[in-house]
Amino acid sequence: MTVVASSPSSPVALETDVVIEPLWRQRLRIFVHNKLAVASLAYVVLITLFCYLWPIFHPTNQTNQAATFNVTWNAPPSLHNPLGTDSSGFDELGRIAFGGEYSLALGFLAGVITIVVGTIYGMVSGFFGGVTDTVMMRLLDAFLSIPYLFLLIALLTIFNRTTMLLILVIGLTGWWGNARIIRGDALLIRNLEYSQAARSMGAKRMHIIRRHVYPNSISNIVTVATFSIADAILFLSALGFLGLGIVAPQTDWGTMLQQGTEQLQNGYWWEIYPVAAVFILVVVSINYIGDALRDIFEVRLIER
Repeated sequence: MTVVASSPSSPVALETDVVIEPLWRQRLRIFVHNKLAVASLAYVVLITLFCYLWPIFHPTNQTNQAATFNVTWNAPPSLHNPLGTDSSGFDELGRIAFGGEYSLALGFLAGVITIVVGTIYGMVSGFFGGVTDTVMMRLLDAFLSIPYLFLLIALLTIFNRTTMLLILVIGLTGWWGNARIIRGDALLIRNLEYSQAARSMGAKRMHIIRRHVYPNSISNIVTVATFSIADAILFLSALGFLGLGIVAPQTDWGTMLQQGTEQLQNGYWWEIYPVAAVFILVVVSINYIGDALRDIFEVRLIER
């Protein structure tokens, strides 16, 4: 701020020159300030690029087990196979990339379904209130009373297990907790002054949700969306570990972990530790990114 003072005989003149930093730059600065989140984002980007580009630059057989008969199974790391081979003769490093394509893609798609359904359900329940909120929340309580992992196992056992079914099952059953968080925001925002003013001026409910409730809930929505992607990857891997993941010849990180544990007692550490490290770091990194995204949408950290 620049202040210019006049002579004693004249009125005091104040010249104000305040430059407000653009909103996107403020948010970028807040995110960059979180070094752990920056490192996490870099790791997730690198792993994603590795999963989709490594098979192009270093193609390996990952689908035809008959072609591995001339390959040494459970071979230790070497120059030709940097992480060795697994119990089926597949290159372990290429296997991590191959499984990562499915784990990341399915986790992202299931997470998107989760946050879309949870946001709509929570906003409608919280904003309309009354009987609508009571019925919707009691229904949600009934859903939450069902053990989540057992529900996934039951659905995948009853129906024919496909990639699309995995996405839909994880996405359409993982939004219950998200809906309760978004509902809390809607309950609060609908009673604030600007929402009441819009209602008194004749604004329709959907207009208030679109122009007031949704924009002021974006912090929690973005945060919950990020965590939903991490949870979807985690649950997909849990299903794969239980033998209910991606159908062969495709694979995912959970299936690789399950197969690796069977060989760990034989000393074949390269079949479990590398994929476990990649998987755990991806889930943890996405959670750290979610924490940083919550901060960049925090109103108190933004200059007006």
